[in-house]
Amino acid sequence: MTQAPDRAAFEARLRQIGEERYHDKHPFHHLLHSGGCTPDQVRAWVINRYYYQSRIPMKDAAFLSRVSDPALRRNWRRRIEDHDGTEVGTGGIHRWLKLAEGVGLDPDYVSSAQGVLPATRFAVDAYVRFVRDEPMLPAVASSLTELFAPKIHKDRIAGLLEHYDFANAETISYFQHRLNEAPRDVAFGLGWVLDHAVTQRDQDAAANALIFKTEVLWSQLDALHSAYVDPGRIPPGAWQPGEGLL
Repeated sequence: MTQAPDRAAFEARLRQIGEERYHDKHPFHHLLHSGGCTPDQVRAWVINRYYYQSRIPMKDAAFLSRVSDPALRRNWRRRIEDHDGTEVGTGGIHRWLKLAEGVGLDPDYVSSAQGVLPATRFAVDAYVRFVRDEPMLPAVASSLTELFAPKIHKDRIAGLLEHYDFANAETISYFQHRLNEAPRDVAFGLGWVLDHAVTQRDQDAAANALIFKTEVLWSQLDALHSAYVDPGRIPPGAWQPGEGLL
């Protein structure tokens, strides 16, 4: 088998994918963070992003169902606890619904996923299937978009607090928590990928998995921008402004 490039070169390759492809560069995020979104555009983002957030623990549970290493299971299950919480009223999903409430949405409507864009649903469901069905190395590598998440969370916290009346300690608590959770998760995930990608084929598979994940994130914003910004073509069944409000 072909000898793989060294560990440092492989890590640099992974980080370059984020530099080129991470969704912090999408026009919708620039609009959101600069205060350019209307209240309904913010609501549309909250509704669609909720679908992604709600499927993360399902993705991780599917992954854990095929992990035979107890050490890996112990580490990975913290991701489910981060999103679901360890008791009622805790966890990332609960905090996201506090954001939904803050922007004037009924949390029950948001959690029903009724108004999710078709493209969001397809992209997120494809990600869950990828982690469930692909070999272990690309399944883990697909999570490494968390390498690039702290910057976008910092930009988002600053932008929301500066430009939007709904932003306060409670409504943006999801992002504050992720500033601590994401680096911890990615430190483990990156180390695991670097340790297990021992051939050129392994490294290519891991890099391609990370590219796939960036495309999952980017495609969600493309759909959001098309439906609610330009040209403003909302597909049948997706959220219409005025629906699902408190």
